[in-house]
Amino acid sequence: MIASSEYDLEEEREAKIRRFASVVTAGLIVFCNVLLLFGVWVSGVNLDELVKTPDLFDAKEDVCLRLSWERVKGAADPVRLCSEWIKLADPSGKPHQLTKDIAVKRGPDGQYYVDRGVRPDFRLLGLALFVGVVLLFGMWARRYLVSRYRLQIGPADSRSSSGLH
Repeated sequence: MIASSEYDLEEEREAKIRRFASVVTAGLIVFCNVLLLFGVWVSGVNLDELVKTPDLFDAKEDVCLRLSWERVKGAADPVRLCSEWIKLADPSGKPHQLTKDIAVKRGPDGQYYVDRGVRPDFRLLGLALFVGVVLLFGMWARRYLVSRYRLQIGPADSRSSSGLH
């Protein structure tokens, strides 16, 4: 049976380890978040641009301000498209413009459609992998630091309970 002083020493040791683990966890949360923000800043990834859908003119809900002639896949001659418009649902009143990377093509019914196509953006994949690596590093670092601290403290000192000082 464990003596009461050994039990108290073991409880005190476990309390120290819990406090250390809490401090390490809080420190790693701050450190990993700073590391993530630094990584996003260094990479130059604009998160708003990365996940937004292209801005397109909708004749039912928008007012066209400027038309332009554009080359379209499937049409022999250039076609007039709305290149600048105001969205009535947008309270800012800021004019929206047709970006040059949007491809327009002629459909089999003779109408013109935006060709969304497959536009993979590997920056988002890279960002997700970076976040995963930082999370794994944080979990590994916490486990490593707490186990090192546990070994450094050592088991409850058996000499002090036996009365041999």
